[in-house]
Amino acid sequence: WALHLKNITVSLSGQYECSFVTYPYGTKAAKIQLIIKEEEEQYYVKEVRLNQTLEISCFEDTASENVSNYPLRWLVGGNGRKEELVTKEPSCPAVYRNSSMLYGQKVHLGLNHTLQIFPTKITDDGRVFSCHVLYHPERIQKSSTTVRVFGK
Repeated sequence: WALHLKNITVSLSGQYECSFVTYPYGTKAAKIQLIIKEEEEQYYVKEVRLNQTLEISCFEDTASENVSNYPLRWLVGGNGRKEELVTKEPSCPAVYRNSSMLYGQKVHLGLNHTLQIFPTKITDDGRVFSCHVLYHPERIQKSSTTVRVFGK
C-alpha cells in the first residue's frame, strides 16, 4: 500500500492515515506525520583584500562530513548568468570547469569542500558564489556568498 503525491506543496503537510478492514481481525490502521519544508537558500557576504586567498565554506553552520556524502557544485554568478566552476561526486576527485576566462586557474576545492580562489582581483567584487548540495534529486540545499574585495 502506497500513497503517491505529486506537485508537492507545504499545504500537503499533515497527518495521513491508512486503514483497511481484514477478516476476521477487524480494522487495521497506520498513521504518519508528513512535514514538507520549503527549499531555502542561505545568503552570506564575505570580505577579502585584493590579491589575497578567498575561502568560502559551502554552509557555515553545517558539518562538512554531512556535505561530503553528497554530490555538490560550485557556481559563480555575475552579469545575469551563472557558470559552473567545480563539481564533486562522493568518493571521486573534483572536476574543474576551466572554460571560465576569469576563474580558469584561480579556483581550487579545499578541505571540507571549501572553494578557494587565489589571487582575488577587483573583478571578483560583487560576484556571487553558490554551493549546491544534492541530497536527493528533488532536494537541493543552496548557499550563496557575495564577495566584497577591498584594496590595501
